Amino acid sequence: MRRVADTSTPNATSGNWALEARGLGKRYRRGWALRDCSFRIPAGRICGLVGPNGAGKSTLLGLATRQVQPTAGDLRVFGVPVDDPAVLPQVAFLGQDKPLFKRFTVAETLRMGAELNPGWDAAAAERIVRAGNVPMGAKVGTLSGGQRTRVAFALAFGKRPDLLLLDEPMSDLDPLARDEMSTLLMAEAVERGTTVVMSSHRGTTVVMSSHMLTELEDMCDYLLVVSEGRIRMAGDADALVPAHTLVTGVSRDGSLPPELAGHTVVESRVQGRQFQAMVRPRGPFPADWERAEPSLEEVLLAHLRSSDAPPLYTQGARVEAEGTQAA
Repeated sequence: MRRVADTSTPNATSGNWALEARGLGKRYRRGWALRDCSFRIPAGRICGLVGPNGAGKSTLLGLATRQVQPTAGDLRVFGVPVDDPAVLPQVAFLGQDKPLFKRFTVAETLRMGAELNPGWDAAAAERIVRAGNVPMGAKVGTLSGGQRTRVAFALAFGKRPDLLLLDEPMSDLDPLARDEMSTLLMAEAVERGTTVVMSSHRGTTVVMSSHMLTELEDMCDYLLVVSEGRIRMAGDADALVPAHTLVTGVSRDGSLPPELAGHTVVESRVQGRQFQAMVRPRGPFPADWERAEPSLEEVLLAHLRSSDAPPLYTQGARVEAEGTQAA
C-alpha cells in the first residue's frame, strides 16, 4: 500500500524539499545526458524515477550522490547545495552492483558501517539482517542474491539517512525475494520518514513488465519521469494519471478531428476510420467521443514516445512557474 506523506511540516533538519533542481544539466563528449532539468521532490515521499535506458536516470542519481559534477544548473539536498560536505551524512545510495566485501562476514560488514558512519544505528541494521535469517558469521560471498541485498539495505538504513537513493538494487532478484525486499523497504521508510528515490527502467520501456508497474503503483506516491535527458512528468502519482483522458472517435477522411486542437495532445493515432488520442483536457469533448481514464502504463508510454508533448508537473513539482502546466 502506498504511503502518502504529510509534507506540510518541514523536515526537522532541512525543509520541505528532499531534492530541488534548477536548470540542472550534465554534458559529456557525446552530448547532453541531462538538460534543463528543474523539479522538486518533497521530503518524506517514495519517488519512482522512471524512464528507458539512456534517459539520464543514472546521471541524475550520480549528480545527487556527488559522483558526477554538473555542467549547468544547481541541485540542492534538503535546501543545501549538493557539494556541501554537510549533505553527506543525510544521503545513502544503493546501486545495482551492491559493492560488498565478499571476504567479510556479515558481522564484520556491519561493524565497518558503524566505523564509517558517526550516526550508525546498530540495532536497526542488525534487525534487518536477522529478520531475513542471515547468519552473522557467514561470509558475504557465500550469501544468496536476496541475502546480499538485505545486507546492503542494512548498511543503507543503518546510516539513518534522510534521503535514500536506489538505482535498481533489486533488479537481479527473483520475484519472491524482490517482494520481500520491497516490503522491507516500505516498512523501514515509513518508520523513519525517509525520502526514497527509486530508479526503474524495465517498467517504462516499450516491452512493459506488469509486475514492475504494480511495484510503481503500490510503492511510489511521487513520480519523476525522464526521457532523452529531460523531465517529461513530475509530481504526485495520484494527480498525474487523472490529468489525462483517453478519447476515441470516428476519423474523418483519415485525419484527426479539429476539435483535438482545443486540448493538449500527448499522443494520437488514426487506424482506419477510428482515431485515438491521449489528451490533457482543456474543456468538454464532443458527445460522440468515447472517454476513458488511462492506466499508469498508458500514460507513461505516451509521454515517453512523444518527446514533443509539453511536460507535465503537478502543483509544486517544478521550481519555476513559467512555462509549466499543473495537473
